[in-house]
Amino acid sequence: MPSSADWTAVINLIEEVMTEEDLLSSAVTSARTNVREIAALPAADIAGHTRGLLAAATRALADRRGPTDAELAFVAELAATRARQDVPIEAVLMAIHVASRVIWSRAREIAAIREIPPAALLDVRELYEDWAEAVRARLISEYHAVKLSQGTRAGDREAVLLRRLLAGGSTAVLAAAEAGLPAGGGLWLLTARAGEDAAVGRLQRALRAQRPMLLSFDGGFLVGVAARPPAPGLIGADTAVGIAGPGEPGGLAALRRLAIAALAAAELTGRRGLTHIAEVAVLAAIADRPDLSGALLERHAAARTALGAQLRPVATAVRAWLEADRDAALAGQRLFVHPNTVRNRVQRFTEVTGIDPAGTVGGLNAWWLCGGWLGGG
Repeated sequence: MPSSADWTAVINLIEEVMTEEDLLSSAVTSARTNVREIAALPAADIAGHTRGLLAAATRALADRRGPTDAELAFVAELAATRARQDVPIEAVLMAIHVASRVIWSRAREIAAIREIPPAALLDVRELYEDWAEAVRARLISEYHAVKLSQGTRAGDREAVLLRRLLAGGSTAVLAAAEAGLPAGGGLWLLTARAGEDAAVGRLQRALRAQRPMLLSFDGGFLVGVAARPPAPGLIGADTAVGIAGPGEPGGLAALRRLAIAALAAAELTGRRGLTHIAEVAVLAAIADRPDLSGALLERHAAARTALGAQLRPVATAVRAWLEADRDAALAGQRLFVHPNTVRNRVQRFTEVTGIDPAGTVGGLNAWWLCGGWLGGG
């Protein structure tokens, strides 16, 4: 057993590591990169649950105990959320494992620098594994309980037809005909985030008014397959929907990936309503590469540190300036600041990063980097 001083040193180290925002971002990026089913979820969603788990683990380690009822209630909420999103439990567990691996790797690095005895770190890690095992057990049991309570939803006709459509080949052609969709092609696929909010319910009712329309939940998304795009005004301004098409029945799996990419790009920029993948092709490519986002953030970590308290105002100004087509007056109007304030903050960004946002490539990199700093890209 480590001495009281060694134990305190390790706990202080863990608490310090857990509060590193860059490390949390790296853990989330690693999870989204390595676990395909998790990559479809918003980064803020993953970050929020990861932060909660890490905070609970830190408190448990400091007190040398297992998880409390309150902490297990948080775990149950996470399990229920992922079950409703149709994220496989294996993917949930793997994402937690990947994020934990990033955290402990960083802890080992700092422990070596501070000459903390490896045995002390190992003892704390063993306690963490005991805590994590109890968390995993609760996560699995709650996940399956929610799935059981959902009854036969996964076996309903539309869900079965959608799975057959996404399977491709002759199976998809037959499923399209059975669903009343054109088997010869011209199909459109749209996606929205699955959830419990009223906006998704309104979207479902609106889409079902357009026939023919196959509508079901799949992998955390509401997925619709139609013979034509939704009519103008059918989708309200309170919901983001990605769409791709037209395409053949056998190519709907590819259309689904494109529609999800369109949705992610729309969410990245705060767009609502219907967004076709062709409208946001570049943004979709950005949103689909969290590994490149991580590399960009790491490259400019020193610039982030140099900006300090000015990080958010500078990043917000740069994004607003670029989204206003580099019009400082318009950006200032949107931010309620003087145009010169916008210009000064853009200049400050250029000085600390070496990126020229006035150029085409520089503008893209600046917009992407600032989005990462602000937690939205």
